[in-house]
Amino acid sequence: MRMPVTVLLVDDEQLVRAGLHAILSAQPDIEVVGEAADGAAVLPLVRELRPDVVAMDVRMPLLDGIEATRAVLRAVPSPPKILVVTTFENDEYVYEALRAGADGFLLKRARPAEIVHAVRLVAAGDSLLFPAAVRSLAAAHGNARARATMERAALTAREEEVLRLMARGLSNAEIAGRLVVGTETVKTHVSAVLGKLGARDRTQAVIAAYESGFVAPR
Repeated sequence: MRMPVTVLLVDDEQLVRAGLHAILSAQPDIEVVGEAADGAAVLPLVRELRPDVVAMDVRMPLLDGIEATRAVLRAVPSPPKILVVTTFENDEYVYEALRAGADGFLLKRARPAEIVHAVRLVAAGDSLLFPAAVRSLAAAHGNARARATMERAALTAREEEVLRLMARGLSNAEIAGRLVVGTETVKTHVSAVLGKLGARDRTQAVIAAYESGFVAPR
């Protein structure tokens, strides 16, 4: 049997945590291993519990989700995936959390099936939750530095194609099907894109693609 995806829930609203806990715990392949009411508790709990995914509210009173994300990524050698949970999809806080290194985005009003899918998706790590509102925010933050980084990267035509499909949220398997190549070939191209852009992960590469204007929001 495959090990379940372990999840740490972080939200200052107890009712939100209880709802997420009930939805996720009902799945045979997901286990909620802990809860916290503020971002200040995240780093100690991550070190103790070693969750695969942290589902974290972006706005909290003592330490928000942006700083908590940065703290975890700085201090934990093999950090968990971080799924930002928020009320507003066009929230600048969400965008900053993604820039800080969060791996995905989930609205609190999402349906149970969407919540479960989001956790599984970010745990797998080969596709993105990057909705239209966040793509527009990224494009609005276009800057010369991002454009210069993209130019220096000198991506090949196939790498550019892979990055565009990554920006649309396609998984490695979906990209392989679209390009009629093997999944391992796609993984090689993705690694090359990340390396050339100096990106930690897919999220950072996609943000660079939008901020540079290489990809336009739809």
